[in-house]
Amino acid sequence: MLIYLQMIETPEEKSKFEQIYLEYKGLMFHVAFDILHNESDAEDAVHQAFVKVAENIRKIGDPVCPKTQSYIVTIAEHKAIDQYRKNQKHQVVELLDDIQGTETHYEGDNSLTKYILMLPARYREMILLRYHHGYSVREIASMMDISLAAAIKLDQRAKNKLKKLCEEAGIL
Repeated sequence: MLIYLQMIETPEEKSKFEQIYLEYKGLMFHVAFDILHNESDAEDAVHQAFVKVAENIRKIGDPVCPKTQSYIVTIAEHKAIDQYRKNQKHQVVELLDDIQGTETHYEGDNSLTKYILMLPARYREMILLRYHHGYSVREIASMMDISLAAAIKLDQRAKNKLKKLCEEAGIL
C-alpha cells in the first residue's frame, strides 16, 4: 500500500485511499478473479486498478458508499478485461514439470542421490536448493521468480515425486 500512498499528495487523500484499500481490496480481487480465472493475473489487475484509484482519488467523495463501490468495481472490471485481452494476444505455453532438463550422470552407490537425479529438472532444482543448500522456500521463490505459493507447491510435488520413486524402488 505504501507504493500507492506515495502517489497521493495530501494526508486527507491518503486517509481516504487507505479506507478504500481496506474496504474494497477483497471485492476487487473477487471481481478480477471471476473474469480472469487466474490468481496472479487477478492480483495484477487489482494492482493496476489501485494505481488508477490513486491517480483519481480527488474524484472520490465518501470512501465507503455505494457510488464509490460502483466506481471501484468498474475500475477493477476494466483492468481485469484489459489483462484478459493482453493474455489473449500472447500465446501461453504451459510449463510441464515432467521435462527432464539436462541429462545428469551419477557414478556412486547412494541410491537417494540416484533418485533425486531422476526427478524432473524443476523438482530436482527445488530439492537441491532446499535440502542440500539450505535455502528457505521464500528464498527459492525469489530465485526462481515464482510466487511463494507456487514454490510451496513445487516443494510439495518434488518431495512426493521423490517419495514415489523411492517407494517403487523399495528403499522406503
